[in-house]
Amino acid sequence: MYELLKDLRIVEGSAFVAAPLGGMTLAQLGADVIRFDPIGGGLDYRRWPVTRQGQSLYWAGLNKGKRSIAVDLGCPEGKELVVALIAEDTPNAGIFLTNFPQSDWLGYPALKQRREDLIMVHVQGNADGSSAVDYTINAATGFPYTTGPADNPQPVNHTFPAWDALTGINAALAVVVAERQRRIAGSGQLISLALSDIAFSMVGNLGYLAEVQVSGEERPSIGNRLYGAFGHHFSTRDGHEIMLVAITRRQWRNLVAATGLEQEFQQVETQSGLDLNQEGDRYQATDAITSLLEPWCVRHDLADLASIFDAHGVCWGPYRTFSELVRQDPRCSAKNPVFSTVRQPGIGEYLMPGSPLRFAAEQRQPPRPAPQLGADTDEILSTVLGLSSAAIGDLHDRGVVAGHYER
Repeated sequence: MYELLKDLRIVEGSAFVAAPLGGMTLAQLGADVIRFDPIGGGLDYRRWPVTRQGQSLYWAGLNKGKRSIAVDLGCPEGKELVVALIAEDTPNAGIFLTNFPQSDWLGYPALKQRREDLIMVHVQGNADGSSAVDYTINAATGFPYTTGPADNPQPVNHTFPAWDALTGINAALAVVVAERQRRIAGSGQLISLALSDIAFSMVGNLGYLAEVQVSGEERPSIGNRLYGAFGHHFSTRDGHEIMLVAITRRQWRNLVAATGLEQEFQQVETQSGLDLNQEGDRYQATDAITSLLEPWCVRHDLADLASIFDAHGVCWGPYRTFSELVRQDPRCSAKNPVFSTVRQPGIGEYLMPGSPLRFAAEQRQPPRPAPQLGADTDEILSTVLGLSSAAIGDLHDRGVVAGHYER
């Protein structure tokens, strides 16, 4: 992988999406991320989607490029091994990323006693420590009432865990920032990161809160339209669905040129008094614009439409199922250097993404698979903690640690 974060070691104790994604983001940039789990697996070790043999594609997908150690977290010796890993006394170590509740032995005060400059990034549901997950937080953001058909009064959840994803990326950023601050000032710190703060901050950043407070307006549900400019979905003659968008003036002019409907759109302007070169006016004229584009699109097969739109630089895209995405879109294939076909132990070969960041000065390397649970236990105990083979064997014999071969 990239060597950008070479020698940086992060210990991760996590479940769900945000914290594992943060660790994986760092691992894909070259950091040594050691994930510890209880023997037999943690909360998400068997989470769906799973293979027919019960192997979690979810777990494998969020732990690529990491190392794994399996420890009995219920016994004092197991706890001590984890604490020793977290507080390991080398310059580029002493970084802990977790979403586990603060406890007497995994809390920041206790860990700081073992290493004064410890960095700990703690992912939470709510900032007050109360329980929440992406789907409960999203319900409170207002977005479900703006999602779905315009005539549907019920909230509609999206299935993508957006707040988890944003929190995970911010968790990785927090590690990098805190590590830089430690190198400059010599001090560690606790960084708390709440899913709800990420979500509500983004609601504010996008102007939704100000829209209510300043303008006194409630954002409506508008189906597959784009708010504030022109965007709508359309059907093709051969039964496909596409999304057309014209946010900028250039995008609008390209769409007009591609469809040859310039005179018809001029009539819309004359009748409505709107200037379709203005994105807000295009939003107000969405019904009229759509009524002209619908019959135009339905006269064309998808292939013909794609040829015309691409030739004119139109901003558009087809709707695709996950299966169609795998079969048809070169952006989600080994043709895209982000992706490689990799063998995941215990599952088989399939398409995996690496880091989506493209550094001009760094040669892109293929993604590394997720480790099997406990696959690196002995190596970590030996090379990181300096335990002898006899000591490691004794830990195995007493069930304090486990390797993959023991399950």
